[in-house]
Amino acid sequence: MKNKINRRDFLANSALVSAAMFMPGFLRATGSDTANFNGKRLIIVQLTGGNDGLNTIIPYSNDLYYSNRPDIGVKTADLIRLNDDLAFNPALDSLTDLWEQGSMSILNNVGYPNPNRSHFRSRDIWHSASDENKIINSGWIGRAFDSQCDDSHCALPHNAIEIDSSLSLILRGEKFSGLAMDKPLELAQGLNNPVIKAFSSLAINDSLTNHNFLYKELVDTYQSAEYVVSKSKIYSSKIIYPQTEFSKGLKVISELIISGSETKVYYQSLNGFDTHVAQNNFHPRQLKSLAEGLNALYIDLKQNNEWNNTLVVVYSEFGRRVKQNGARGTDHGTANNVFFFGGNLNRLGILNELPNLIDLQDGDLKYTIDFRSVYATVLKKWLDINPSIVLGKEFSMLDFIA
Repeated sequence: MKNKINRRDFLANSALVSAAMFMPGFLRATGSDTANFNGKRLIIVQLTGGNDGLNTIIPYSNDLYYSNRPDIGVKTADLIRLNDDLAFNPALDSLTDLWEQGSMSILNNVGYPNPNRSHFRSRDIWHSASDENKIINSGWIGRAFDSQCDDSHCALPHNAIEIDSSLSLILRGEKFSGLAMDKPLELAQGLNNPVIKAFSSLAINDSLTNHNFLYKELVDTYQSAEYVVSKSKIYSSKIIYPQTEFSKGLKVISELIISGSETKVYYQSLNGFDTHVAQNNFHPRQLKSLAEGLNALYIDLKQNNEWNNTLVVVYSEFGRRVKQNGARGTDHGTANNVFFFGGNLNRLGILNELPNLIDLQDGDLKYTIDFRSVYATVLKKWLDINPSIVLGKEFSMLDFIA
């Protein structure tokens, strides 16, 4: 007799899994019950490619910034000054209102020990919250939902949504996985697929055979898709969002929040930050897209009394080298800044020390804050989840939220 295969092997090897792939715009996901919901939403934005933090929040009072970047350093006359030392890149002009209204905080020098400069590996480290030398095949948000599962139920997929056509590691757990979608309309079209309808109507019994497990996966995903589509019909934003794909995604998030969706976590990425060549031709455009999208989100949620229930965390998988390269760009670096937005921030403005441009390691900034301290703080203080269970060990708490 053949050995019984486990659920992971079944999903990896069974030909029947191909049926799930008929569902455009979303992936399979586990779950059989809706998680308890306290009204707080977390929006995670990743700046993919390695954002140049030094040309985003600019240490203009430090002469070393300009001596290391004679061609790409942002001119002092163009800066939006935040204090006597730091300034916004002028492309971030749309964030000025959030800064002045007390809805933004900046954490400098965030990273991790033994930093990896590979896009893919560093992104996985941030997604999984692993050490540099350890591979973890689940994401920290996925494990956060795993920790809330019991023998009878988990959260449904729509409790964590990625605005994309495929699901990233960050939302994948061992028991729970989130829902990936580009647009609710495309999700609705997928619900009309006859193959999916047929699978979703099949009955399953309590003895979880491999086939029953697959059926349950499909049913749960189908139910979450129906839930999201129904919520998307409740509210249509009157705010004018920029016509970028990034801002369109933020509009979807805002409309779901205002419609009362019980989604706890949203994840979206903004690409285009790998600025090795002619950086000043591209980097400001990406920053402008980020700032304008977040400003529209802020206006929308604030006007609908949801801003105080929302925490936005913006990060990149690494920063860039302090010194510009020969192509008027910057190469892969290490430590970087992380941004927080919301109506319930505990501390505002610049949260810690400036980047140290003298004490470098191989031409890179040294980290002083482990990124997992950010995660631990969000888990405990915002999501009300034990961070040590999710992260595997204790990390110090920060005070950007109460």
